[in-house]
Amino acid sequence: MSDSTKPEEETKTQEAKEVPRSTAEADFTKYKVAADIVNAAIKKLVALAVDGAKILDICVEGDKLIEQGTGAVYNKTVKGVKVTKGLAFPTSVSVNNCVAHFSPLESDSLSSQTLAKGDVVKLHVGAHIDGFAAVSAETLVVGASAEEPVTGRKADVLKAAWHASEIVQRLVKVGNKNWAVTDAVAKTTSAWNCKPVEGMLSCQQSQNVIDGKKRIILNPSEAQKKEFDTATFAEGEVWGIDILVSSGEDGKARVEDSRTTIYQKDSTITYQLKMKTSRAVFSEVQKKAGDFPFNIRSLEDEKKARLGLQEAVQHALVKPYDVIYTPQNTFVAAFHFTIALLPAGPALITHPPVWYKPELVKTEKELEDEELKELLTKPLREDKKKAKKAKKAEEKATA
Repeated sequence: MSDSTKPEEETKTQEAKEVPRSTAEADFTKYKVAADIVNAAIKKLVALAVDGAKILDICVEGDKLIEQGTGAVYNKTVKGVKVTKGLAFPTSVSVNNCVAHFSPLESDSLSSQTLAKGDVVKLHVGAHIDGFAAVSAETLVVGASAEEPVTGRKADVLKAAWHASEIVQRLVKVGNKNWAVTDAVAKTTSAWNCKPVEGMLSCQQSQNVIDGKKRIILNPSEAQKKEFDTATFAEGEVWGIDILVSSGEDGKARVEDSRTTIYQKDSTITYQLKMKTSRAVFSEVQKKAGDFPFNIRSLEDEKKARLGLQEAVQHALVKPYDVIYTPQNTFVAAFHFTIALLPAGPALITHPPVWYKPELVKTEKELEDEELKELLTKPLREDKKKAKKAKKAEEKATA
């Protein structure tokens, strides 16, 4: 090693030790630890999602894996205070035309539902460390392999959703607007004659918040378009991006006979609950889940919880995550990722999908839009040095 390289290395070391310049940067390690726990859980859930597997068992196992994973880290108190951690979104396993949030209780009529070969399965789960959440979702097809790949409309919806997710990762960057994402998802999915699920939201995140005020909407109705605010992505923000795509004609979904089991406390609402049971249940929710979504399964007494939550939901203290469905014989594919807009550029917090590989999904259609195809070739984070050199070269050439 020559002496001439040493000052440069020392400078790099000093830069590395600099205090982070934004909230996302300062807490990036906590986000990444949560993401690693989620990824490890999803790997195990993908392996469990086989023909004959009981959905309830997969949901219970997913939640257990997150609690175990978060329980093993950040156990030192900070200024005498314990670091909060745990589930940021309870495990749900939604099959075929079920869009999201299916996570039954033992007492539910659909609790015995099992997976079958060929089912399109969406796994969705999240973890948080100190309120900094990494939420992930991906889609697999039970029993598919390189020798027996997914084909037909199941393949179309999977490819459409995966491509939309990859393109959106490259559009959520400082200065871009939320409508650019809405339009790109619609354009991408149309290549496979698919539609984004109507009205689905992606939200800005912050500590203890996964449903911030800045949002992206997919496939909005005319009424939703008029009411929805334009948002510009800014440095230091973290976003949870939910890509949900249907093989149906219009992407419309509705509530059917599945009982809601996932709820979330709304911290912006205040109301004095009248019933003693309601107050006890709400207190338990605050203690166990804080501001994050929870499954009734995690509460002490299911019957009391159902009863107590009625009043809380009625007065908007708690909001339900309804189980919704697209029409029969349609399929929904989903990918959810968490991304941070750091000063050095966008950084994916969550891991890439565990199951999805191009050789597992065979379609007759492909993406043909040149602009979108070019976007897919770009790295998530632009090399600023290369960009500066290219700009200088361009300036010289035009001088």
